Amino acid sequence: MLTKLRSLPDSIKQYLIVTGNYWAFTLTDGALRMLVVLHFYDLGYTPLAIAMLFLFYEIFGVITNLVGGWLGARLGLNRTMNIGLGLQIVALSMLLLPTAMLTVPWVMAAQAMSGIAKDLNKMSAKSAIKTLVPKGAEDKLYRWVAMLTGSKNALKGAGFFLGGVLLSTAGFKGAIAIMAAALLLVWIYSIVSLKADLGKAKSKPKFTQIFSKSDSVNILSAARLFLFSARDVWFVIALPVFLASQLGWEHSSVGTFLAAWVIAYGMVQSFAPALTARKGAPDGKAATIWAGVLTLVTSILAVVMFTGWIAPQVALIVGLMVFGAVFAINSSLHSYLIVSYAGEDGVSLDIGFYYMANAMGRLLGTILSGWVYQEAGLSACLMISAAMLLTTFIISFKLPRASMR
Repeated sequence: MLTKLRSLPDSIKQYLIVTGNYWAFTLTDGALRMLVVLHFYDLGYTPLAIAMLFLFYEIFGVITNLVGGWLGARLGLNRTMNIGLGLQIVALSMLLLPTAMLTVPWVMAAQAMSGIAKDLNKMSAKSAIKTLVPKGAEDKLYRWVAMLTGSKNALKGAGFFLGGVLLSTAGFKGAIAIMAAALLLVWIYSIVSLKADLGKAKSKPKFTQIFSKSDSVNILSAARLFLFSARDVWFVIALPVFLASQLGWEHSSVGTFLAAWVIAYGMVQSFAPALTARKGAPDGKAATIWAGVLTLVTSILAVVMFTGWIAPQVALIVGLMVFGAVFAINSSLHSYLIVSYAGEDGVSLDIGFYYMANAMGRLLGTILSGWVYQEAGLSACLMISAAMLLTTFIISFKLPRASMR
């Protein structure tokens, strides 16, 4: 096996290391999210209070993507990726204190650290692919991006499952300690193995260059903001709390169900090129069409949940599966388009700006998920989601078509 790995082209080996690094991080990130939601719900926190625990996670994600893209272009993506892994180990370690010391400000600070870590790691992984694929090989670029993104989300789903199981078996602190130790081993290997010049710009970009000057990147970033707000406004806080409080599901059941959903979602992302690139790499027209389909699916689910035509448990399970499949295609298309649109030199600048918008969407969605669910319930979260997706659909009309490139 080792002999086969050594014989692979250098670009493939670097891609595998980047992907493995990203996988390990994502597994712990998904598990940590589930651990915090379920553990603090058990401690009596309201849905809005739980959402506030993630406030700094999302706020610092916005800042990190802007600054991280600039750092990646100046220092190299290997360094920003490894800094992200190291910060996640620190964030996990902060949660090993006795329960009495896990105050809201302390947990928010740990989540802020984790937010910085996650977005440094993700921005580095997505940017690195652009540097490893030959220029002009758009079909290959789409497949590699789809594979990385899809596998990441499958691992995130496995992380949800892992978090629910570890909380039930090892307890909150035991689960955190296990994840921190495993991630430490990955971090050491990554430091030794990743190339030092990966993604480094030929000229040192100025800090003022963190904002994209590309119209296509700016339009796609706006569409991404509303796309991910639409997902998180009902998925992040409202859904797991609804399953636990209204449907009476056990923690392990909530974790297993959400894990299965995200794993299936990731699998669809990986296979998205087979559905959307039969006549070559997709363009803005494909993104617009699929945004419209997702808007329709979410609107139907919102109406069904509001009217009670179908039992909530059945409606959610079926609706989530359809929503997940269509959302996965939308996400995969966006992930490819941003890597395609990004400039060749200092690629992380454009990608960092784009994921800043992604993080802003998550921030908005997370806050609304806790607040709207607490005030008006899950149906209201779904209605807001549908309205946000309609906005994504409208914005997507301005994305470049193949003939415009």
